[in-house]
Amino acid sequence: MKQISVLIIHNTYQQYGGEDSVVEREASLLKMHGNLSHLHLIDNHEISGIFKKITTAVNSIFSIPSYRAVRALLRKVKPDVVHVHNFFPLLSPSVFYACQAENVPVVFTLHNYRTICPTALLMRNGEVTERSIETGPWWALKYRTYKNSWVGTFLLCLMISAHKKLRTWKSKVDIHIVLTEFARSKFSKAGFPIEKMVIKPNFVDQQPVYADSARAGLLFVGRLSPEKGVSTLLHASLLADLNPDDIVIAGDGPLLPEVSESSVTSLGQLKPSEVKLKMQKSVALLLPSLWYEGFPMVLVEAYACGLPVIASRIGALAELVEDGVTGLLFEPGDPNDLANKMQWALSNPVEMGRMGASARRRFEERYTPQQNYQHLIQVYERAIQNSKHKEANK
Repeated sequence: MKQISVLIIHNTYQQYGGEDSVVEREASLLKMHGNLSHLHLIDNHEISGIFKKITTAVNSIFSIPSYRAVRALLRKVKPDVVHVHNFFPLLSPSVFYACQAENVPVVFTLHNYRTICPTALLMRNGEVTERSIETGPWWALKYRTYKNSWVGTFLLCLMISAHKKLRTWKSKVDIHIVLTEFARSKFSKAGFPIEKMVIKPNFVDQQPVYADSARAGLLFVGRLSPEKGVSTLLHASLLADLNPDDIVIAGDGPLLPEVSESSVTSLGQLKPSEVKLKMQKSVALLLPSLWYEGFPMVLVEAYACGLPVIASRIGALAELVEDGVTGLLFEPGDPNDLANKMQWALSNPVEMGRMGASARRRFEERYTPQQNYQHLIQVYERAIQNSKHKEANK
């Protein structure tokens, strides 16, 4: 059987994040197996100067230059399937029309809710809102939710509503990859075709971990921003009356001053190798998020290290953490509940060790590179079949 050749297309972020990491890992995995024909990355750092920013905002609805460039790339590379990760803002949804024009099947990973909601998070002012799902995106215009810009928010709302009316996500994409069952339910509710959605989690490449038996302290790793529940964590640390070394926070962001002034240990931004070392020596990972989350890579990294997770009972987290098995769940935004869970975790090392072993087994069952590769190939094969069926029924 002919090996499938894949063209990956991705608009990178100005600040390197989880999606960029996923693209790198999947590209490396496909390259290792001989499936990667080309990795096409567009850099957000290209957006500089007021004129460039204006043209980028307008082109985010449908970029003619991107459409032409992608068509030319397809003719040159001749892939069997295209896998799109992020198209915003430089590529635009025109990439899907270019693929259709060249008769190339398309897989699109829905890492966030940008195709539904102008905030991309289904949030506003630190609180979850599903108004974009229920009534459309235009509510966001009043609040200038995109970079506090009326024009930017207007164009983003226009992009979302226009491509819903054009049925771009229904007719121009052969398979949508969603990361969790929770995400599938939200996209389905927003009008995405459920028959074209496939759940495929992310993965990490992690060798078996023989953790230090003397685990101590609770670890938070991530961006120090409101939606991550940092304030809830700091409040809970006071209520739990713990020692400063009992809670270790690694990360950077707008709430760093608040963290630095609190009674926890703040390490700032750590290298991946340093994070892994901390995970191997901690009692549990803390994920007090206030938003739905997509698929936090730090959670899978924790599982790979045999580290249980204490997480908010919200969105994808409530699905990814099995309460009492791979970690503990608490009510989102409730510092009292979180404080109780943290105290219990630090007081019950045997039970937390058992959960850590279960977390490692969960990683081996679901989140390894080998499993992910097989899943990816199955998705690509299905996309190719869907495309052939679509052509036959024209």
